[in-house]
Amino acid sequence: SNPLWRATFDVIDFMPLVTVDYSGGMIITDWYTDSNTIDDSLKFTIRFLSNEIRGDSIRIIIHKKTCKAQTNNCIVRKINSNKLEDAIRTDIIKKAALLDAQSKKKKN
Repeated sequence: SNPLWRATFDVIDFMPLVTVDYSGGMIITDWYTDSNTIDDSLKFTIRFLSNEIRGDSIRIIIHKKTCKAQTNNCIVRKINSNKLEDAIRTDIIKKAALLDAQSKKKKN
């Protein structure tokens, strides 16, 4: 029923999930590779710091895994892409606000 949680699942629905801990306030995805970048995968960790629909209510950590196909050698690193984190956060907050408004409209 929490709009932030529902919105997050809607926004990252294309990614496989590894851990979903509602009481701990965390979602961890599995590695995701799209068809355009076969050597790179992304993994998201999303922490819910508050139930309020605000940008500072969620923290997004993104890891990138780059593998060389011939050697099976992979490098994993945390990426500091404020642009990507902000885009995901903005999508989640917009969707959560919409879900919250729809929920309040149904109650009235």
